[in-house]
Amino acid sequence: MAVQEARQGSDGGAHAGGCTCGDCPHGARAGHRRAVAEFLSKRDEFAAGQGLPAAVAHSAPASRQWVSEELTQSADLVAERGRAEGDAWLARLWRRTAYTLWALVVALLLVQSLTAIGAGWSSARTAGLLAAVVTAGALTAASWLHRARGGALAPVIGEDNRLSTSRAVAAAWVHFVAYAVLVLVGRLAAASDPAERDALISGLELARGAGTVTVLAVVCVLAVLVRRVVGLRVLGQRLQKVPADRPRAADLLTDDAGRGTFADIQYVVVSTVALLFAAVRLARRPDQLPDLPWGLAVVVLISAATYLAGKYAEGGRPVILSVVRSREAGALDGPIRTGDDIEIRGAGFVPPGAGTADRLSRMVVRIGPVNVHVPLVPVAGGFSNPTDTVLTVPVPADVEPGRVEVQVVTAAGVETGRYAIDVTE
Repeated sequence: MAVQEARQGSDGGAHAGGCTCGDCPHGARAGHRRAVAEFLSKRDEFAAGQGLPAAVAHSAPASRQWVSEELTQSADLVAERGRAEGDAWLARLWRRTAYTLWALVVALLLVQSLTAIGAGWSSARTAGLLAAVVTAGALTAASWLHRARGGALAPVIGEDNRLSTSRAVAAAWVHFVAYAVLVLVGRLAAASDPAERDALISGLELARGAGTVTVLAVVCVLAVLVRRVVGLRVLGQRLQKVPADRPRAADLLTDDAGRGTFADIQYVVVSTVALLFAAVRLARRPDQLPDLPWGLAVVVLISAATYLAGKYAEGGRPVILSVVRSREAGALDGPIRTGDDIEIRGAGFVPPGAGTADRLSRMVVRIGPVNVHVPLVPVAGGFSNPTDTVLTVPVPADVEPGRVEVQVVTAAGVETGRYAIDVTE
């Protein structure tokens, strides 16, 4: 239905209102919302036991498989619409970042004008305003060049399509130091007194801004190191990562599942406070690099070390703890046979950020040589299968009786260790 509506919209040549194609931002957003609404309605209908065809309603395994296939197809459409909306959102983001940058320039002009009342306008104010204009102009040009990838935010978007906390903090410090140097350059260009020029040049000496330079070096090295650490842990299957539809501001403070993390929050908070302090120092002493006190610099370094330790500590491989025969109420106990459901108990089956239906439907259980897709079992508001700790799958008839190995493959492509079970005839 959604594909037909998209074709009708493109045939009509208009992208307005209810357009569901991905060619325009409004159409992508409307198409995604409509697909989500249809999926939620279908999931709740199946959870209530409605909408089943008569051909499969008499058989619990058949109805479960049919419901899972229907939900999987609907979830794939939602994921496709979500990716289209994410691309359209990134294409619009460069304009928003450009507007925000120039709004900050205007705000700086207003603050300087208000603080100049009584004190008078100075060359330092002019240099600060010109430095802001140059910085905003350079970032606007960069936004236009990277307009398909989020504009000025493109360098801080990670490979998983989320905002990277380490890159964002490093970028903030780099832009601040560059702005401070531009202020000194503007003052140096306007200075006519040789003594004043010498004082401005001496303001760039390392002894004047050792704390700021140290923090800048550490946060930049940390941003590169974290990317390397995460990449190696993903390749070593010690960390599960799934891409997001689009980056969000909350990514700076949360993990991939959207839960707030202490390591990220404290790093952002401490770095923001230190940047505000350095900005005030620059406003008070515009003739030198802001001299960040060593006490505050050490606090930032400790915060950075905590963030790095958190990156080393997060994640882990999924693990199977036990496999048992699933028994319905009133059924007899017995060994595992072909056609029976088995319950796989463990941890880490659903990676952070993989709780959506399209991700859950990609989970596979390898029983001997047979790959079994984990069926989606809907309940009101979500799914009872699969979960992060329990999976229920049927043992297919193609599995030969005897001792076979069970292995779970998550949506991130990470495999668990092998767990042996006995299948009887």
